[in-house]
Amino acid sequence: MTQRLTKLLAFSLAATAVVVPTAAVAAPVHQTPADQQMPSTRVASTRGSIVSAVRVARLTPAQLHQLAITSGFVDPPNPRYAVSLYRLVYRTVDHFGRPTTASGLVVLPEGRRGALRVAAYLHGTSTTKADAATIDPHSTDRAAIAMFAGAGMAGIAPDYLGLGLGPGRPPYLDLTSEKTSSVDLLRAASGFAVRHGVVFRKDVAVTGFSQGGRATLAFGRALQSGAAGSFRLGALAPVAGPYDILGTEFPAVFNGQVDGAAAAGYLAYLVTAWKSTIGLYDDPEKVFQPQYAQIVEGLLDGTHPFEEIAGKLPDSPDKLFLPAFLAELKHPTGIFARTLREGDRICTDWTPRVPVTMYTGTLDRDVVPANADSCAAALRSRGAHVTIRSMGPVNHSGTALAAYPEIVRAFAG
Repeated sequence: MTQRLTKLLAFSLAATAVVVPTAAVAAPVHQTPADQQMPSTRVASTRGSIVSAVRVARLTPAQLHQLAITSGFVDPPNPRYAVSLYRLVYRTVDHFGRPTTASGLVVLPEGRRGALRVAAYLHGTSTTKADAATIDPHSTDRAAIAMFAGAGMAGIAPDYLGLGLGPGRPPYLDLTSEKTSSVDLLRAASGFAVRHGVVFRKDVAVTGFSQGGRATLAFGRALQSGAAGSFRLGALAPVAGPYDILGTEFPAVFNGQVDGAAAAGYLAYLVTAWKSTIGLYDDPEKVFQPQYAQIVEGLLDGTHPFEEIAGKLPDSPDKLFLPAFLAELKHPTGIFARTLREGDRICTDWTPRVPVTMYTGTLDRDVVPANADSCAAALRSRGAHVTIRSMGPVNHSGTALAAYPEIVRAFAG
């Protein structure tokens, strides 16, 4: 990983993953009929129904602990259980409510008795289908969700739409589909777990990093409102999320607080994704500088690796966008402003009935810590109990690597 790549696309834990020896990743998997792909004729076409389920790995406690250490997590807990990791493909809906499929990881502890608490992990920005925790055995996101199962919980981790085995382009920062894909994976995982003799408790502990930190609040709000049936919100621990894009993150992008290369990468991804979801623009030549207009949309279609994207994008938004569109980014109007404003309501239009712990890092130049300050103030004004936990002088990815061992211990306690 180059230094420039780290600066540009360090916003996903998957992007920070390092290759570890195969023996430290997974023991050989001997599939049983229940582990193999389930015939589609046996499942319904309703949301949350399972299209296929495949066991992708098994980790002993020693292997899981080694994976967590090699992935960079700070003082990870010693796992109590071996874990089995399953990739589910399940039915859900897209941004417009149309039927589609998505993939997600379900991790179950072996030998755990009684009803299990569910820990949901929502990952950070990823531009490549192949980087998903369901696909990449070296994914740090896979290590993160596996740690929860190693502590005795059932872990679920949606890939989101368009990533992993999901069809089409990733919508990106689309709270609508991030919420529905999370709710529907929870439904699918619950039914799947029963076939393995595991019952889920109804309280769901939710955490997520970066993009997933923002989605954590949306999923938590959905759980509290009853969107997942009998499941309810049990805990919230968002990490380094852009909760207040209009009021905090966008101003930080344009005043130099956010690294220029990272800002160009984030904005390119957001703009091209929102072309499809809200019709943000119709012609890339009206948005991007001529040398980028014909390549940006292709680069961010979910099939290109970080290294390729980093090598072809400039090191600042000013070099990527035409002046007129750059002005729109600095001062959003119309449907762009309305969509951003609606998303930012995750901090202003509900009151979590569980304590919220928000994690930040003082050296974060991808998502500035002031996002947490703004969101926490809004939630507190409505009566929520919110704590901001600084992980000290760490950058964006470092915040997550320091926070997740602590969150695992808190959720398991």
